[in-house]
Amino acid sequence: MDAVIEQNKPRVRVAAPAATPCTSVFLNQRKTVTPAELVRSGSRVVVVAPHPDDEVLAIGATLAALARSGHEILVVAVTDGEGSHPESTRWVPETLRACRPQESREALECLGVPADILRLGLPDGAVALHEKRLAEQLPLGSYDTVFVPWRHDGHADHEACARAALAACRIVGARCIEYPVWSLVPSHAAHAKLKRHQLQQVSVDHAFIEAKRRAMNAFVSQVHPDGEAPAVLQPDALDTWRTTSEWLIA
Repeated sequence: MDAVIEQNKPRVRVAAPAATPCTSVFLNQRKTVTPAELVRSGSRVVVVAPHPDDEVLAIGATLAALARSGHEILVVAVTDGEGSHPESTRWVPETLRACRPQESREALECLGVPADILRLGLPDGAVALHEKRLAEQLPLGSYDTVFVPWRHDGHADHEACARAALAACRIVGARCIEYPVWSLVPSHAAHAKLKRHQLQQVSVDHAFIEAKRRAMNAFVSQVHPDGEAPAVLQPDALDTWRTTSEWLIA
């Protein structure tokens, strides 16, 4: 397991915003796919979410479509997102551990996704220290289709989850699909890396996109300012995730 995880570790990780964000030229390097084409009939969908919102922000509409089609969905909540407000006196870690999982549940309910949720409680911001444990805790079978953030997404927790999931999927023979989260945002440094990759544009019914937009309002702790401090999720990022398309790494 350690060898497989080590093989997927990037040499350089960039997580700071770029001074000059690149444009979304990767949109010219895409192919379209439907949720039905992504997941074979009878396959369970396992979504690895580093924090309680990643699964909805990135692929919420896709999950809604898959749930409507009758797929069993398991959300593996890797952390409780307690590290999102490191200097806040209101959103302290204990409060975030309680409220952020609840926000995720409410968002999934808004999407009509009756997901089972497995909470692992790994430390927010330090998932990389527990990659082997994470890979071993993922309850995967060979017929599962696993969704995990992209291995170069520009957030250390996202990238650690990708390495762990890819390792676990190789061992059991499950299919693993990576989804970009922060790297989709043009103002984020990781966005530039998408130019070198072809993406799959997931074609979902507009009703699921609208449900996702409503579901995103459940993340109160993330989308509203904390006193004079700006919101964790800034308007440019929210606008990116509210578009009519969702994206996967081809």
